Amino acid sequence: MLLEFTMYPTDKGESVSEYVARSIEIINASRLPYQLTPMGTIIEGEWDELMAVVKKCHERMNKDCNRISCSIKIDWRKGKTGQLKQKIQSIEKRLGKPISK
Repeated sequence: MLLEFTMYPTDKGESVSEYVARSIEIINASRLPYQLTPMGTIIEGEWDELMAVVKKCHERMNKDCNRISCSIKIDWRKGKTGQLKQKIQSIEKRLGKPISK
């Protein structure tokens, strides 16, 4: 299962990278495969472990934030793992070249 989420405080001004970095520390500590993007983070794992990571991120953020925005997208495909890399490789194969990173 892939879970893409964005979580940030809306009461801390224009730049919130300090708060996002806290979530990345939690995600990294989970040891689940993940990819940070400019607009969110994609994590691969099972339902319960993914939701546990999101919950920990929220609990950490709400310690000193009064308003938090969170968006979550989930892609589940029965019997599939390794999709974090496989989806990119599939597109690159169809293009016949690596995508820019």
